[in-house]
Amino acid sequence: MIIASFINYFLLHSASFDYVLSFFGVAIFTGLTAYDVQKLKRIGAGVEYGSANAGKLALMGALSLYLDFVNLFLYLLRIFGRRK
Repeated sequence: MIIASFINYFLLHSASFDYVLSFFGVAIFTGLTAYDVQKLKRIGAGVEYGSANAGKLALMGALSLYLDFVNLFLYLLRIFGRRK
């Protein structure tokens, strides 16, 4: 995604390619969100409540989901925020 974005920005300057990349970004970050939620469920089932590791894992899981949602929102804005 990063390499394709740079190629489009510096060489192609194509609005339609940017639009297609936005759809791929939404698909990728939707999948990553689902994966991270399942990973957090598995971690939560195996960690003792109140332990030091539980707090660290919860923080890292929350940060991971936060970044997934932010990136998903940004790609959705790129799709629906176009003015013509």
